[in-house]
Amino acid sequence: MSDKLLVIGEVRDNDIRNVSFEAIAAAKQIDADAEIVGVLFSDSDLTSAGEELIAYGADSVVTVTHDNLKTYTSEGYGQAVLEIIDELSPKGIVMGHTSIGKDLTPKVASRLSAGLISDVVDIEKNGDDNVFIRPIYSGKAFEKKTFADDFIFVTIRPNNIAALEKDASRSGEVNTKDIDIKDLRTIVKDVVRKTSEGVDLSEANVIVAGGRGVKSAEGFKSLYELADVLGGAVGASRGACDADYCDYALQIGQTGKVVTPDLYIAVGISGAIQHLAGMSNSKVIVAINKDAESNIFNIADYGIVGDLFEVIPLLIEEIKKVKA
Repeated sequence: MSDKLLVIGEVRDNDIRNVSFEAIAAAKQIDADAEIVGVLFSDSDLTSAGEELIAYGADSVVTVTHDNLKTYTSEGYGQAVLEIIDELSPKGIVMGHTSIGKDLTPKVASRLSAGLISDVVDIEKNGDDNVFIRPIYSGKAFEKKTFADDFIFVTIRPNNIAALEKDASRSGEVNTKDIDIKDLRTIVKDVVRKTSEGVDLSEANVIVAGGRGVKSAEGFKSLYELADVLGGAVGASRGACDADYCDYALQIGQTGKVVTPDLYIAVGISGAIQHLAGMSNSKVIVAINKDAESNIFNIADYGIVGDLFEVIPLLIEEIKKVKA
């Protein structure tokens, strides 16, 4: 086993997802003296993406390009990851707790006969040991976990461990490794995205979420406008998705996405426990609801009791004035 920690990065539409930079910061917390090796997969040249990882703290980067890595499959990525692990013999692996991370890491851990701690939100030190903190019971409690052996394998929740400051002066090698990705039983022919263009919901620092109180798909237009002014993303409760006000890709909650933005604005959301499970760890929560008895006010840092169709336009107007 070497003194290397692998950080498996993610590339989407030729851009590196922010959680990849956060994973580098997490790896530094795990072992400040270890060599951090970034790993990237795609079907096209990844040199500039590798240099970006180095600017955010990686010491070197291994890239793998292959036609079968154009879109994610657990078989394709799994073959590539396992071959790199076999060659480098790292002391640990860090990856984002994303849809890809959730799917890939358990399979890799199983092949390695290694333990896996997923959805980590913080890392503490207990002497020389790393203690990984993760939420349980839909965010109502937290547990602290350690590894029984020396190999560390974790996924980190986006927006919880801050990325290191970018340093464009950092240098490191970006090496391309040829791996023949073959015998795939799953071939992705096309990817149809239902989510709106703009900020990724799972990595957004600001989220404006609508519930049944928004009343219609037309009502969501003002939420998009507010999110645009704030540079954020739009989410929704399951009730709003069930009512066909928006696509299920925007659903936040126990059966949807789990988000932890700096600012969460809940608009027309009552605060059902299933929804709170997906957003209660947001750093600042603002609730807008005409029902002063709504449960959402019990967890909100700030609350506005009023008609959202009157409040939202006023908010947009005031924010534009401040920004101007």
